[in-house]
Amino acid sequence: MIECHVGPSPLGHILYRAEDECLTGLFFIGQKYFPDGLHAPTLSETAPRSRVIADAREQVGEYFAGTRRKFSIAVQFRGTPFQRQVWDALCQIPFGDAWTYSDLARRLGLPAGASRAVGGANGRNPVAIIVPCHRVIGVDGELTGYAGGVERKRHLLTLEGGPGREQLALF
Repeated sequence: MIECHVGPSPLGHILYRAEDECLTGLFFIGQKYFPDGLHAPTLSETAPRSRVIADAREQVGEYFAGTRRKFSIAVQFRGTPFQRQVWDALCQIPFGDAWTYSDLARRLGLPAGASRAVGGANGRNPVAIIVPCHRVIGVDGELTGYAGGVERKRHLLTLEGGPGREQLALF
C-alpha cells in the first residue's frame, strides 16, 4: 500500500510517501524533481495511517527542533544502481559535516571528474533531510545542487552548525 501525507515544517510543507512500511519519499512541496501526479497536494488534515510516516514526521520535527541528529526510519530507494549507490553514501556524511561532490565521488571509488554525475544523482535524492543530500557542497564551498532550493540548503546546514557556517552567515 502506498500512502502520501503532507505535513508542515519550518521550511514549507513536506510530502511524505511510504510503501510497505518503508519511507520512499520526503519532498518539499514545489521542489525540483517533485513526483509526477502530485501537482498541488494540500496539508493533510488527518493523522497518517502509516506508522513509518508518523515516525518520520516526528523525527523530522525533532531534527528541526535541534534534538535529533540521526534518523531511524526504514528507507527504500527507487532509482538506478548508481543513484542508489550515491544515496547510500550520502547517509555516511556525519551531522554537522559537509562533503564536496568530488569528495563523494572519491569515496565511491570514482575519479573526482565524476562529480557531475554524482551531483546529478544527489539532486534526485527522493528522501530529503533524512538522506542528507544538503550536506554536499561545491569544491569552493558554494551551495549548489539542492532540489529544495539554495535557501533551504543554507537553512539546513546552518541548523546543523557544520563547517562553513561562518560563510553561510554572510549570505
